[in-house]
Amino acid sequence: MRRLHRSVIERINGWVHNHHIAFALLSIAGLLIATALVTFAVLYRAPQEAAAPTADAAPTVTPSPPPVYYSPLTGAKVPDHATTQLPVTGVMIENSLDARPQSGLKQAGVVFEAIAEGGITRFLALYQEEKPQLIGPVRSLRLYDIDWFVPFQASIAHVGGSLYALREVRNGSYRDLDQFFNGAYYWRSTDRYAPHNVYTSAAKLDALNQKRGYSTSSFAAWPRQDGKTAKTITAATVDTTISSSLYNGHYKYNAKTNTYTRYQNGAVHKDREKGAITPSVVIVMYVKESTVMQDGYREQITTTGRGKAYIFQNGTEQTATWSKKDQGSQLKFTDSEGKEIALDRGQTWITAVPANRGGKVTWNSAE
Repeated sequence: MRRLHRSVIERINGWVHNHHIAFALLSIAGLLIATALVTFAVLYRAPQEAAAPTADAAPTVTPSPPPVYYSPLTGAKVPDHATTQLPVTGVMIENSLDARPQSGLKQAGVVFEAIAEGGITRFLALYQEEKPQLIGPVRSLRLYDIDWFVPFQASIAHVGGSLYALREVRNGSYRDLDQFFNGAYYWRSTDRYAPHNVYTSAAKLDALNQKRGYSTSSFAAWPRQDGKTAKTITAATVDTTISSSLYNGHYKYNAKTNTYTRYQNGAVHKDREKGAITPSVVIVMYVKESTVMQDGYREQITTTGRGKAYIFQNGTEQTATWSKKDQGSQLKFTDSEGKEIALDRGQTWITAVPANRGGKVTWNSAE
């Protein structure tokens, strides 16, 4: 009996022992499986959790740069979009000896220079963002000036004009601001004698434009660029022969300001209020000129078609071709490949020299 009891106990102990081992093995296996599952879950969820922003994090926003606005007339920076929409106004400014020094020329965005009569030159000055307090002396209009200001959809301020010019500008198709019919917007100074003493101002012309309903100007702007002094200066001085020494132009390049200081009659050409006239770009157009009988002998200049031109900017010279299809088309300046040439931002001074009457331009790489 005692042997039987011992045998039963041994069998029970063996069963318990064996089951303890099996249970331990099962526990270890379960632990390994659970660990693998947790590890897989962590690895699977980690990218998702890492990608999700925390409650305190804010998305990064790169601010847009403020817009930059440029004048359609000069390419210069202007403060806002409204300034780019201002109407363009042209003013005929005299250049006889009795009219010097003029007022408002330095602030003009574009200036056309051409012979009016007897070799005496006259300026068509165009304004948009600049607002001179004094402009003049204001003089009469010529027919070819109309062809130059029309593409800018500009108003034109003048005191009468040649017969054919007045017939054209008064036909109702133009923004005519003739002093003859708008006397309140002009005045005669007392420090000069007639006819060299008619003046106006940007404020008066703006008021007259507003009265006429000329609130903006839409036109094809010339391509513009940021100017930079060239490494090699090829045009340190420029001389234009237009009629005589009293009216021929001379220009000296200033590398510090990247402009050309203008001279005439042996002295710096000065604006009475603003000092030396210093365009960023000087352009010389070769044109054909003739004298015709209208209300007296008048100069006639070819303004449409094409011809040779020279562009001076950044201290260099570039040979170009000017072209203009018709009165309403914008004047263009192209290179040898027919690509329109970009002009430096700032004042552009254009001189029409009569190539068929000895007009020309010369330049030198040194002063």
